Amino acid sequence: MDYIKHFAQNPTEYLEYRPDYPVALFEYLASICDHHHFAWDCGTGNGQAALALATYFNTVVASDINQEPLNIALQKNNLSYHCWPAEQTELKDASVDLITVAQALHWFDLDSFYEEAKRVAKPQGMIAAWCYSLGSITPAIDMVIQKLYHDILGDTYWPKERRYIDEDYKTIAFPFKKSKTPAFEAQKTFHFSSLIGYLRTWSAVKEYQFKNEQDPVALVLPALEKAWGENDKDYTMRWSIHLLVGKLR
Repeated sequence: MDYIKHFAQNPTEYLEYRPDYPVALFEYLASICDHHHFAWDCGTGNGQAALALATYFNTVVASDINQEPLNIALQKNNLSYHCWPAEQTELKDASVDLITVAQALHWFDLDSFYEEAKRVAKPQGMIAAWCYSLGSITPAIDMVIQKLYHDILGDTYWPKERRYIDEDYKTIAFPFKKSKTPAFEAQKTFHFSSLIGYLRTWSAVKEYQFKNEQDPVALVLPALEKAWGENDKDYTMRWSIHLLVGKLR
């Protein structure tokens, strides 16, 4: 299976279980732009980042290579969705004030995407790309999740592009002068069952299921239940956001 197609499976799960980006992140992104006419959110998935941008920009276009998540994407009057590859869009030359890429840059053909980004950006246009890696709950729970991530899935099921996230986007190509950015954190409060739902959105979990016809999350479920304690207890998972910002021209 083409690995990127995993993100088209059960897109409602991403909407329900993935972390929420902080409002402060989008306030910051708006603050670095000279104008707020037009933003493009690339690799939008279910439109989480695009919806937030629509508060600050007159028009937001969001695109994704998979149609399935766009079918359930979050809606707003000044927000439209298009099934386009990141590297080839129908956007006009020199039309975009801000380009954003949330948790998706590592999947792109970077040279081609950056050429497209420079084509569509206004002279003062900005680009912002970010990722988040493993979240943290408690040391005991984190240890079990790390076992799933590193020992069960590991390099066999995580694709090579994942290394950019493990390296906090410090090693991914970004051929623009980087701006110094504030620190941001994503978070989500989970019931035990919703944590399991979140883990099952991992692309490597889907790859493991595809290749082995077995759920790898089930392999750590007893240890995870023990570390969690009471099943009706809630915990908040926190993820550090690793943000790259630069001027496109």
